[in-house]
Amino acid sequence: MRKEKTGDNCRPFKLAHQIVSLTGISFERKSIIGFVELTVVPLRDNLRIIKLNAKQCRIYRIILNDQYEAHFQYFDPFLDICQADTDTRSLDVFSTHHLNAALKVDPDNCAGELVVTVPPEAGHLVAEGTALRVGIEFSLEQPQGGIHFVVPPKEGTYAERGVHMFTYGHQNSSRLWFPCVDSYAEPCTWKLEFTVDEDMTAVSNGDLIEVVYTPDMRRKTYHYFLNIPTCAPNISLAVGPFEIFVDPYMHEVTHFCLPNLLPLLKVTTRYMHEAFEFYEETLSNRYPYSCYKQVFVDEAYEDYQSYATMSILSVNLLHSAVIIDQVYISRKAQAQAIAEQFFGCFISMQNWSDLWLNKGISQYLCGLYSKKMFGNNEYREMIQGLLSAVVKYEEEFGGIILDPSQPPAPFPVGGNNPQPTTKAEEKFYFSIRNIHTMSPMYIEALQKKAFLVMRMLEHRIGQELLLQVFNKQLSLATNAAQQKIGSGLWGNMLISTDVFTKAIFTVTGKDMAVFVDQWVRTGGHAKFHLASVFNRKRNTIEVEIRQDCTNQLGIRKYVGPLLVQLQELDGTFKHNLQIENTVVKADITCHSKSRRNKKKKIPLCTGEEVDMDLSAMDDSPVLWIRLDPEMTLLRSVVIEQPDYQWQYQLRHERDVTAQMDAIEALERFPTPATRLALTDTIENEQCYHKVRCRAAHCLTKVANAMVTNWAGPPAMLAIFRKFFGSFAAPHIIRQNNFQNFQHYFLQKTIPLAMAGLRNAHGICPHEVIRFFLDLFKYNDNSKNRHSDNYYRAALVEALGNTITPVVSVVAQGTPITAESLSTDTKLILEEITRLLNLEKALPCYKYTVSVACLRAIRKLQKFGHLPSRPTLFKSYAQYGHFIERKMPHSSDDTRETHKEKEERREDTFRS
Repeated sequence: MRKEKTGDNCRPFKLAHQIVSLTGISFERKSIIGFVELTVVPLRDNLRIIKLNAKQCRIYRIILNDQYEAHFQYFDPFLDICQADTDTRSLDVFSTHHLNAALKVDPDNCAGELVVTVPPEAGHLVAEGTALRVGIEFSLEQPQGGIHFVVPPKEGTYAERGVHMFTYGHQNSSRLWFPCVDSYAEPCTWKLEFTVDEDMTAVSNGDLIEVVYTPDMRRKTYHYFLNIPTCAPNISLAVGPFEIFVDPYMHEVTHFCLPNLLPLLKVTTRYMHEAFEFYEETLSNRYPYSCYKQVFVDEAYEDYQSYATMSILSVNLLHSAVIIDQVYISRKAQAQAIAEQFFGCFISMQNWSDLWLNKGISQYLCGLYSKKMFGNNEYREMIQGLLSAVVKYEEEFGGIILDPSQPPAPFPVGGNNPQPTTKAEEKFYFSIRNIHTMSPMYIEALQKKAFLVMRMLEHRIGQELLLQVFNKQLSLATNAAQQKIGSGLWGNMLISTDVFTKAIFTVTGKDMAVFVDQWVRTGGHAKFHLASVFNRKRNTIEVEIRQDCTNQLGIRKYVGPLLVQLQELDGTFKHNLQIENTVVKADITCHSKSRRNKKKKIPLCTGEEVDMDLSAMDDSPVLWIRLDPEMTLLRSVVIEQPDYQWQYQLRHERDVTAQMDAIEALERFPTPATRLALTDTIENEQCYHKVRCRAAHCLTKVANAMVTNWAGPPAMLAIFRKFFGSFAAPHIIRQNNFQNFQHYFLQKTIPLAMAGLRNAHGICPHEVIRFFLDLFKYNDNSKNRHSDNYYRAALVEALGNTITPVVSVVAQGTPITAESLSTDTKLILEEITRLLNLEKALPCYKYTVSVACLRAIRKLQKFGHLPSRPTLFKSYAQYGHFIERKMPHSSDDTRETHKEKEERREDTFRS
């Protein structure tokens, strides 16, 4: 087995300690002056060159052990990726050069942008094995990445303006703001010093040792020390006029936010101590560091980024106690950031190709926490959503290989295992051989797949044993962190695919090498197509499972066990089938006899018994069929069964993923029975709210397909009035009361679903538009303890979704006037304009109503009801507007059409 080259086995030195001292942080010039000192221990007596990483830094001087001046060379191949070769401008050529550039400076290939030559007079130190202290003076001006300065153009002091800065990066990008060995496999201890203005606070990794004022008392230096070996990518810094809040439940945890945001900070972080307690209890291990800091900053590129002992989060995660929707997002983001402290920061990875482990484990732990906080339904729906997203990505772009560092073991070829058929090699637009050349979309999908694979492991070895594997890794790392570099144990703080596989074998006795080859080192997923026929004479179900698409992009043949679950009249029965070929047929004996046209109590897999009307059934005793119900494989499934079986599954199956599958399938069966099943689901108070919301959107499609033979009121109008209408006058909505969150989400979703209704002419019924306008008219939130901003934004979005392309006989080129607008369009435009103007005087949280209004205006433009002029959007795109209000036209349904682009070019040319 070829061993992947990492810093552990190819670098001619070990990093023992590093000092980072930034003394000149200027917000006016957006610049930094600093000094770093790396203590390196030579591993070879002929060490003559030390390669380090540094990008966009100006290096002034390098000195060894405070006395030997060292020569150095600096080369960054990313500055000219194609080497000025303008003749071959193609994505393939660029991708090749891009990968070569990344490999030339990859620290795990013992490479770097900064090449330091050890002077001959210092050669005796190397020969003696003495540690070398490499001191580097550097500066940074107008950085293009790695560090971000937020300097609002307003009057007042820095504190009054909220001026601040913070570090960020794509994977291992610390080289963008200080020289280092930018590898995940080179942990060391750290001393961090930052000199800032008197009214600023510097937040960094490790324990704050002291704060020392300069003699003139105008500046102060923060001294941090991180005594747990940590790799450079996990070092960070935030400087600003932060307000500080010590967590009342855990005094080791400190939260930082910008001025005037402290009340929101206290609400947002009030449950974070529970995440720490959950992880410590689940992992049977203490939090590995002595402190934890959360810093909320503006203009962050991600919702959160985790670093050793601290996380930098977006200020947009903050919310007050009256906000509902943001709570789920903010809690999950903070919980994920804390999980990455264990796996990602404390335990790093041996190579970038081991990224899937830390991301997969931390997401798995966060998923368990979310399951506890928000319930099993939320958890299973999340798993189903992730699986669907990964399947969609792989079928569009190709299979995701979690660990491409080495190929899987060859599959034995014999009589029962013929040579697999060849398929076209998956071709990605950007190379997947280096973390800095991967597409961000690929990395996002890879992280989702990593979580799913970790969950697959849970099903194969059991949750308890999997957590013991995590505990073993943490225990080894905790012991290693207490040792000196000479012990050689710091490698236990790194995790890799091979190390993880061996740990599983040590704890469980199970060899997971085949599993790793199948799902980690090989890309793609399985795709099953199930059809069944009932054999009345033998009382069996003849099942046929096909894998017809194995030669298509992202899909591969699966060999192994597959669970088929039948819900019969006498209960739920599970059958394990062995899948060896692309077509597998099996006769499954039924445990029940058909009892058509009888009502009967049917036992479900949960143990409960429910009354079912069996009049819709045929002779088969099978009510519905499920394939791999626990989602233990990376797969997509197509099941062929009659509409009544999907209706039974929707009404009576208790698993939310099965209900979601049934709703998706029922879109293909626009019948009165389907409509009734969907309506009953929406009205069912015992049903999970996301299932009810999905059923509402499905009912829209079913109702549109049945529009020619439906004479009643618009779909869902009666449901909405039943739940939310006034008792005396159902057409008038009651005062808002969002105490019941299920009803709140349903109240938001039903109008959105109704907005998609169309009559026989393809136009939204006038009755629906009048209904929406009445919702605005009678909306009253005066006695509601929660904000209605997301609800009002949903109503605006619904109003915008009623808009259809204009049907006009007016000659082309005739200007659009108020008189040329239809009555409904005028009403919609008036309401949107009123709400947009009201937002300027009374803005809501995150300007959600403004964003929805701008999207609706863009849709009016796109469909020809308004002139396509960008003036309004330009005014909202100026610096200082909230980010989501600056980008309302970025979604697919509101993006500029080709025709509009041509018209804009002609207007520009004429002017």
